[in-house]
Amino acid sequence: MDKNLLEITGYDGEGYVPLIDYSHWRVAELRYCEELEVDKLKDMQKHDETDEVFVLLEGDFTLFLGGNGEHIGEIEAIKLEPLKLYNVKRGTYHTHTPEKNSTVLIVENVDTTDDNSPKEKLTLEQKKIIEKLYKEVNS
Repeated sequence: MDKNLLEITGYDGEGYVPLIDYSHWRVAELRYCEELEVDKLKDMQKHDETDEVFVLLEGDFTLFLGGNGEHIGEIEAIKLEPLKLYNVKRGTYHTHTPEKNSTVLIVENVDTTDDNSPKEKLTLEQKKIIEKLYKEVNS
């Protein structure tokens, strides 16, 4: 197949990896990685310049939201359903826990970096809330 006509790519490792960048957008894949286990989460991040779309392709994946204020606010959790699009709006604090069996497709702006995506450390109380919510949505 002519690579000028069709680009075929995939990923079967752990963690996050961009797969295709084009013009202003990026498609990436996120899979299990130890640092995102619910009891190891350390912070939430927000993207100041873009929304971020998550699509669960297979497995189990929990998304945590922390509001869109200057700092992390009320924390909510949702267990993603396969093949539905979840659009985390620009400026919304979020983090996630992909399980070992999960594959998640991510679509975001190609220029999404740590420079325009500030992180805020989770407090001990926020970590406890996240663990409690995780148990509730995964029971």
